[in-house]
Amino acid sequence: MNKSESKYFNTALKMDEALISLLEIKDLEYITVKEICEKAGVNRSTFYLHYETVADLVNETLETVNERFVAYFSDVKKDIFAKLGEQKLSDLILITEEYLLPYLQFIKDNQKIYRAAFRNPAGMQAHMRYGNLKKHILVPVLERFGVPSEYREYYISYYIEGIAAVIRVWLDRNCEDSTEMIAAVIEDCVRPKGYIYDGEK
Repeated sequence: MNKSESKYFNTALKMDEALISLLEIKDLEYITVKEICEKAGVNRSTFYLHYETVADLVNETLETVNERFVAYFSDVKKDIFAKLGEQKLSDLILITEEYLLPYLQFIKDNQKIYRAAFRNPAGMQAHMRYGNLKKHILVPVLERFGVPSEYREYYISYYIEGIAAVIRVWLDRNCEDSTEMIAAVIEDCVRPKGYIYDGEK
């Protein structure tokens, strides 16, 4: 990356961060280009050099967030995906510490993003955060358990909304409790200790 590309990238990053900060306190439809520029310390002509509309900035910000999110899973995702087809049903559950911990660490490191997403679920397209989780973890596990395809979206919604509720409380407490504790809470809600799966012979 040459100097001009680096400067362009840094300016875009400032505007991403400015948008996230504003989304924490305002709904997306009320955020103006002027406010973004003031927060980022750039002028309007610089904004329009990068984007045509605020929606363009939102899309870029979401891409940046998704890239950061995927990076947290780089060390574990291959192992997780490989194990799904091999594990006994008694060991196979939808929510495990193995992928909860990187997910929770990402949230802890990016609290502003998640507060903004919960405040503006439509604008931040909150459902996108769960796309890979659904595709690579939840759907394959439900398939292994023989859950009919027409039921799966309901099951997935139940799990995701439950996790989101725990995350909201954790964010309200400024993520002061450890990621390990929150992972344990979520796992216990999904599969309480002492639970025995009796569907496997």
